[in-house]
Amino acid sequence: MSAPTLTLRGATDADVPALARVMSAVNPNHPWTPDSLAHELQRLREHPLGLHTAQWVAEDGGRVVGMAAALQFAGMYHPDRYHAELMVLPEAGRRGVGTRLAGVVEAHLRARGAREVLAGAYEDQPHALAFLARRGFSEAMRFFDNVLDVDSFDPAPWAAHEALPDGLRALSLAELEAEVGQDSARRAYHAAFVEARLDVPRTGAASEVTFGDFQTRLSHPLADPHGILLAVTAQGEVAALSELERAEDDSGRLNTGLTGTRRAWRRRGLALALKLRAIRLARQRGIREIWTGNATTNVPMLAINDRLGFRPRQAFVEMKWGGV
Repeated sequence: MSAPTLTLRGATDADVPALARVMSAVNPNHPWTPDSLAHELQRLREHPLGLHTAQWVAEDGGRVVGMAAALQFAGMYHPDRYHAELMVLPEAGRRGVGTRLAGVVEAHLRARGAREVLAGAYEDQPHALAFLARRGFSEAMRFFDNVLDVDSFDPAPWAAHEALPDGLRALSLAELEAEVGQDSARRAYHAAFVEARLDVPRTGAASEVTFGDFQTRLSHPLADPHGILLAVTAQGEVAALSELERAEDDSGRLNTGLTGTRRAWRRRGLALALKLRAIRLARQRGIREIWTGNATTNVPMLAINDRLGFRPRQAFVEMKWGGV
């Protein structure tokens, strides 16, 4: 690769397959398919907050070897906060591709008056972390994947913990929808989700998740109403939830979304009971692994996952420039 053969340009929808290929090669533990990436980009572009999305590709001889993005996400929105992504195929690394892409992103964000930019890399990628540090980024938080080997999990010692307190039933979202209708079930689920997610550690204040946003989230190709487990009161209120989602291109893996309990129901074992039911469901489906993500500061959930046998992988280091 030489400078004359490398070109940078704005990405178009026609580049989505190439973007998914690069993103999956750089971070194979969290791959994308063209369909799932197209769905995510459409969701961002159509969001009522008017979220900003800009992407670029680096081509060498007509082949995409790197990508960059400046995005805004609804979950932690501020008009002057952006998330920057930069990925270069391993075989094209250390040849200046990342530096040139970074220059494009920096100029774009400077023109937009960005006051805060979040980016990151894994702790076993010191060159990427140093790349960000040289540009004024500093560590803000760490997250890591926790992985359970389902075959090695012994349910026997946990049998008593799977029971819910009197007055609560465990239902999947699909089962609750069948009982009370889709709209009522999803509104009860949404109310619990909104309250529980407020306690998830993040580097900025959580934004409101409207019911419309929530409906769009449930339309994701990997969402599974049968894998969303709920603790439901006799009045139809959802007291706790634990979400399982299908994984990209891996039928032997499930990913955990949010697990949480509404404040009035805490310290009664609901999260643990639903996690255990999620593991049982995974065993019934012949699943090999369950993956979940945890901030290193989320001590209660880390303790539950550690007790169950989840084991951490390399941490993702979120870095921040500026502040709002």
